[in-house]
Amino acid sequence: MTLSNLFTENAEQLKPTNTTLPTMYDLPSEDPEEPGLPDEFHDLQPQLLSATLRLVDVKSDRIFTGTDLNLYYDPEHKWYKRPDWFVAIGVPRLYDERDMRMSFVVWDEGVSPSVIVELLSEGTDKEDLGLTKAQLGKAPTKWDVYEQILKVPNYVVYDRYKDILRAYRLVQGQYQAIELKTNGS
Repeated sequence: MTLSNLFTENAEQLKPTNTTLPTMYDLPSEDPEEPGLPDEFHDLQPQLLSATLRLVDVKSDRIFTGTDLNLYYDPEHKWYKRPDWFVAIGVPRLYDERDMRMSFVVWDEGVSPSVIVELLSEGTDKEDLGLTKAQLGKAPTKWDVYEQILKVPNYVVYDRYKDILRAYRLVQGQYQAIELKTNGS
């Protein structure tokens, strides 16, 4: 039996019938212990954001875009958040000008991101939208970290299921919604 025959035979055995086996829509795409695990959209959209980012007044080697990368903000607790995408300006693309980054450590870099983008997932949507309250003794919520600790000037949230884009700007220490204009308005 050839390898090709083995794959073909196994594929036939595993071929689902829509009436007996669940589809990807029926099965959870997230681990309940770690909500917000990325799907294909969470992989492709940040790549598009990084590929199309153009800042005319900043050298390209002084822009770092992170995708699903730990963003450490508290050296005492080693707490971090993992934004779907962010951009930090004035930071070399490579860590110490030589290594790809394994994480982004704010106290080491000396700068917080300028923009953070969260792509809503069912398991993390309330926290991404600032609807989750911090719990005593636990890490602060994403919203609190981005707004109060890191003071990220621009925060963007996209819900692909409802096709809703929300943007916030930090004004006097609090996020204020930005009115976004569409082609129809």
